[in-house]
Amino acid sequence: MNTVRNNSWVFLSILVFCFVLCSKPHHIIGADIISLGDSLTGDQTIISRNDRFELGFFKPGTSQNYYIGIWYKFSVETVVWVANRDAPLLDPSSSKLTLQDGNLVLLSDFNNTPIWSTNLASSTLDTTEVVLGDDGNLVLRDCSNQNVVYWRSFDYPTDTLLPGGELGFNKKTNQTRQLTSWRNQEDPATGFYGLKSNGTNQYFIYWNNSELFWNSGEWDEKSKSFGSVPDLRLNSIYNFSSFNFTFYNKSIISRFVMDLSGQMKQLTWSESMHNWTMYWVEPKRFCDVYGICGPFGNCNQDTQKCECLPGFTPRSPTDWSLQDSSGGCVRSTPLQCGNKDVFSPIPTSKLPDNPQLSTEINSAEECKSACEAKCSCNAYNFDHQCQCWDGVIMNFNQLASPERPATFYTRHAATEIRSPLPVSPAQVRKRNTLVLKIGIPVFILVATIMGVLGYIYLLKRIKANKRGLQGVLTELLKSKATYNDSPNTNMFDDGKTEGETQELQIFNLACLTLATNNLCLKNKLGEGGFGPVYKVSLHVLDY
Repeated sequence: MNTVRNNSWVFLSILVFCFVLCSKPHHIIGADIISLGDSLTGDQTIISRNDRFELGFFKPGTSQNYYIGIWYKFSVETVVWVANRDAPLLDPSSSKLTLQDGNLVLLSDFNNTPIWSTNLASSTLDTTEVVLGDDGNLVLRDCSNQNVVYWRSFDYPTDTLLPGGELGFNKKTNQTRQLTSWRNQEDPATGFYGLKSNGTNQYFIYWNNSELFWNSGEWDEKSKSFGSVPDLRLNSIYNFSSFNFTFYNKSIISRFVMDLSGQMKQLTWSESMHNWTMYWVEPKRFCDVYGICGPFGNCNQDTQKCECLPGFTPRSPTDWSLQDSSGGCVRSTPLQCGNKDVFSPIPTSKLPDNPQLSTEINSAEECKSACEAKCSCNAYNFDHQCQCWDGVIMNFNQLASPERPATFYTRHAATEIRSPLPVSPAQVRKRNTLVLKIGIPVFILVATIMGVLGYIYLLKRIKANKRGLQGVLTELLKSKATYNDSPNTNMFDDGKTEGETQELQIFNLACLTLATNNLCLKNKLGEGGFGPVYKVSLHVLDY
């Protein structure tokens, strides 16, 4: 019996050992290091020494794509660096991040197909290791001499600048360190907005790497601030030096982000609220961002959201729901050209970019005709001169209550059902106030009239009922009838002469009382809206 029991324990121990052995990865990875022969695959990660950052595969939102990235361990959704941002993977379990030929390489499907690499021409093939620091910097270094660094993620930022990071030109790598926004909330691919220095001591935000729409101004070494951004001056919280910033208090967690909204933001972690709070943003106005709503889009500063001009719908509603409106809007109904189209007026304080001026046109009607004459003309405005917009309309900005409104006429097909631009909150409040000012007095007036009419009606009903009761009592007093074997023949007299006798014979109460045997219940046939109905003795009425 003891032998069986001992064998059972041995068998159970073997099963537990096999389970643990099979559940482990093929290589044991250090807490914050990937060494030669190690790899990351599936849900495996490495974590910085003090649990600040984590590196591994991640999938943003509802996307089906996977990426190698670095994120805050306490805020998994806050990704600060992405390796393969423009080359996503579909299956992390068949991919791995490993060291190969002295480089950190991301391989797909275990078939040694490189998806991403540090791409160094290193001769130290067997002496490299990768370490994830508590500053969020991923470093490829010599494992025999840790001061020798071959590559670091801080030199190749994506959309985030962390404390200790730096922007500008890197002479060692001949690379320009710049920030580029994500494409949308679920796609870290290279977006439309980038922050870079162009080799100067000031920084610029570009749209599509071509249109400049914001600059920081010159760096002033004396005041330790940029000319256009006095908010970023030297203070007791952090030391900012030409887009290289560090914190005096190492416990402060903060980051700069080139947001997909086209705004540069500084966000600081609030441990008490357990979320990110915005400390600084440029440009301050959402609608000052170039191309934020795409072609034929309207930027609503009140809601800080994009809308479509009348006659247009979002090109990709899915992208818009992910805060990517760069695709803009498309026409709901094609234009018919000529005078078959109509124009919708929209008040605005800022007209779109790139109008075509016509100095020879002297009236609004002529300006409209000039736009109608060209099928490529999508809008016009006349204010001392004629302005027409051919092709794409970009950067339209409608304010709820412009101080000096201009009228912008957009063109669309006459056959479509026109709908105005979505109403701003300020316009909704104004409309609701107007409705209350008009509606409440009208309601009070109608209620008063109905009350007076109802009161008059009730008074008339009460008087009519009183007259009816008095009439019955009068008849009773008049008749003073004594009921013998033979009826009084005068009780059938209605008080009129023979010529005035009505078509419908009227009987007094005494006669009816006699005919119904003193309103006996046996003679009651029923009861309706005008009172009880009785069966009468016909021989009495025939008298």
